[in-house]
Amino acid sequence: MIKKGTAFNDIYNYRNSRHFMNCVAEARKWEEKKGSLAIFAGACQSYYEGIMGVGANFASSPARIMIDFIDPLIVAERIATTENTKYLTIQDIEEELRDGKEGVSGIGTMGKKKIIL
Repeated sequence: MIKKGTAFNDIYNYRNSRHFMNCVAEARKWEEKKGSLAIFAGACQSYYEGIMGVGANFASSPARIMIDFIDPLIVAERIATTENTKYLTIQDIEEELRDGKEGVSGIGTMGKKKIIL
């Protein structure tokens, strides 16, 4: 955030969130189904609601905190290694994250691991 502690819902108070939002919106033009394409967007102190509003599955940082750099990687790893028949939510992952749902949250997505029999 540019202006600490004020107007959390004003996009102009965020340095880079509009770029994350534009990117997510563009990706959703190509794949509208949130279960088909998993999108994680944002960074420390991002405009979480705006990023989620344009179509991300997961975003940082709902509590406007500095997140651990490894947390987005943990989310991506869990999505990649969860079977594609299972729906993964933030509740499934939050215990592995440094700041839990304050640092990363979202609506969830289908896993991406294909089981070949």
